[in-house]
Amino acid sequence: MRKAYLALPLLALPLIAAACMTRQPSYRDTGGEPTTVDRVNLTRYAGTWYEIARYPNGFEKNCVKPTAEYSLNEDGTVKVVNTCIDTETGKADRAEGTARVVEGSNNSKLKVKFAPDWVPFASGDYWILALEEDYSAALVGSPDGKYLWILAREAQPDQTVIDRMLAAAEAKGFETEPLIYTQ
Repeated sequence: MRKAYLALPLLALPLIAAACMTRQPSYRDTGGEPTTVDRVNLTRYAGTWYEIARYPNGFEKNCVKPTAEYSLNEDGTVKVVNTCIDTETGKADRAEGTARVVEGSNNSKLKVKFAPDWVPFASGDYWILALEEDYSAALVGSPDGKYLWILAREAQPDQTVIDRMLAAAEAKGFETEPLIYTQ
């Protein structure tokens, strides 16, 4: 009987791998990595962020009013809780994960993982590409150009703040036309 329990996670690996490797288009010239901000104070970064815009992706399908909540763990990692309302069910969808700082990045590059710990390859890049001096808005994404978000502390920030994040995205080679704006 014990072998059956061990086989279940092994059989699930191909399914999880297939789900993690879905084809997500890139909206960035991948000729070199984009720069990140020089340094991030994770204590100031912690708290609630509202999604202002994002690239299309499968895991936010039917998702409205998305937020991200970051808090610091005692071990130096960051707890990540993403929440949104599913338009089909009307219920809140919640995903919890853990982010680890990439060594030598001054906290501007993180690896975020929403899968169980026994899945070794299921983490994604979360790079802080631009950040308002007062930590009121941020541009975050992946260096491959498949993911990009504009986040803000307010659900409806001033348009000049959004424009600064858009300009930063374009300066780093990210396309801005594919962005979906949160309603």
